[in-house]
Amino acid sequence: MQRYLKTIRLFWSTAFASQLEYQLNFLIELLAMLGTLLGSVFILSLFFTGGRQLGDWTWESALVIQGVYTFLDGLTNALLRPNLTEIVNYVREGTLDYVLLKPIDSQFWLSVKKFSFAGLPEIILGLSIVFWAAIQSGSTFSIYSLFVFIISLLIGFIILYSVWFLIAASSIWFVKTWNATEVLRALLAAGRYPISAYPVILRFIFTLVLPVAFLTTFPAEAILGELKFNILFFGLILSSLFFIFSRLFWKFALKHYTSASS
Repeated sequence: MQRYLKTIRLFWSTAFASQLEYQLNFLIELLAMLGTLLGSVFILSLFFTGGRQLGDWTWESALVIQGVYTFLDGLTNALLRPNLTEIVNYVREGTLDYVLLKPIDSQFWLSVKKFSFAGLPEIILGLSIVFWAAIQSGSTFSIYSLFVFIISLLIGFIILYSVWFLIAASSIWFVKTWNATEVLRALLAAGRYPISAYPVILRFIFTLVLPVAFLTTFPAEAILGELKFNILFFGLILSSLFFIFSRLFWKFALKHYTSASS
């Protein structure tokens, strides 16, 4: 474990030093993030015009979902997108060989090699929105609700990571996986609104087939103290299965990988 933590520290300190040279890019990404957030909040506000509610969700509680989405999108931009989108390039250029020769787990290396610090403001802003909106909705925090909230965020992140890694690993056979990645990001975007905003069939799909609800709606319910224990338990099982499957699928994919040096 210590070796892996040391590796992460080395990777991310190198990334930080490199990104200091491109401060303008950081500013541009920050402005783009703020523009996207304002657009999302505006669209969300349209559901509540005239004092309306979105199912059982008030304006303040729906903002909690928006905050969770912003937080998760920040993690995506900071960690998932910089790393997992590069797997295709490693396969196409043959540099995956060098990764496989390293004395460290290849999936770990491919998942944490890069870190974009431009995602940090989005992460901080997302959490700020979550707690501010939760307070405005009248929620009171307890150690238990905060613990369940953290677990729910981990469940959502693990599911998102596992699905994205599965798509990236399929580049062993299909080099062009860009379209599938964009579909995944579109599904994540669907999670910025309460699951009750969608028709019944989509609620079923977003809960059991493509578990978007576990990414945003259920973590929001957790911080609001409304998440049922059976949902949390099911989420733990589901995220574990997704992660285990991503590990097994990666090992299976490597058996079909043709080395560039062979």
